[in-house]
Order: sequence, then C-alpha cells, then structure tokens
Amino acid sequence: MKIRSTTVLAVLREGRGAMASDGQVTLGTTIAKHGAVKVRPMFKGRVLAGFAGGAADALTLFEKFEGHLERYRGHLRRATVELAREWRSDRILRKLEAMMLVMDHKDIFLVSGNGDIIESDDKLAAIGSGGPYALAAARALVRNTELSAAEICDRSLRIAGEICIYTNQNVSLLELEAGDDETDGGEV
Repeated sequence: MKIRSTTVLAVLREGRGAMASDGQVTLGTTIAKHGAVKVRPMFKGRVLAGFAGGAADALTLFEKFEGHLERYRGHLRRATVELAREWRSDRILRKLEAMMLVMDHKDIFLVSGNGDIIESDDKLAAIGSGGPYALAAARALVRNTELSAAEICDRSLRIAGEICIYTNQNVSLLELEAGDDETDGGEV
C-alpha cells in the first residue's frame, strides 16, 4: 500500500521516546492544510500513536486502538496484536487506507491493515511518503550524534520535509519517558 501525504517518525533512545509528524495534508496535487496533527498520546500518556493515510480512517483506528489499550491495561504488544487482528478480519476496517506507528517506553510497532506488525530492530521506525527520508536521517543522527530522541525526531522530520513533496516542516512532536509505564507487563 502506498501511503502519501505524511511522515511519522518514532525514536527510542537512552530511556526516552519521541514521535513526530509533519503537518501537511495533500489532496491530489494540492496542499490543503499545513498544520494537521497526526500524532497523539494515549493511555494516560504512556503510549504514543501516529498515522499516515486518510484522516477519517486514522481516527477510526485511533479509537479502536485506544479501546484495546484500555482492555489490556496499556500492554502495547497485546493491544497492537488485537488491533491488527481486528483490522485485518473486519470487512469494513479492512478497507481503511492507513498505517500506524505505536510506541511505549520499550517498543515501537508499525501496524497495517494487512495484519502486518513490524517491531523495530533499531528503536527507530517511520511511515508515510517521507518515512524513508526521515528514517535515514534518524539513523545517521543516532549513529553520529548524542542528540535526544526528541531532537532526532525534529531534525529528521525537517530533513524529510526538504526532500519529500508530501511532507512539510511544520512538526508536531510528542515525548515519552521511560518509567512512565505502569502496565501489567504480561506477554501476549
């Protein structure tokens, strides 16, 4: 699935996490909005989620995911598996054209409607049309600087905005600190 019109990046570094997105909304070949917010805190601020794709689809997915987080007391892995299962198997949800990044202080997952759940190997993940640019910039910054997770997100999104025509430099940034998690910690 080719998702255009956004960039979302998640970074975990030294016990801190950050997720950021650009603010551009693109309709065809026209920029319709510059300041959309595509990332949000969930479960009392202990989980961050971001989306790429249609806004109505993303709002539906955020609501479903938030319900799973509540049901599983903030256990990210379990809530993510249940969202992917429901998204893939439900006739209506299956038609949604979006991707999500979700994270807590330990993990980052990319989730799609095909049932894909991809766990980040290097504590970095990105989605959207500018995702590859932001991810490349984040990897370079992690390997060559001492910047914080939030600083890496901000700089990487701005670099992606210089390259990707579907990404602007109006960055929405959320931070997450290690130790904020009070979930049950049970495995799937």
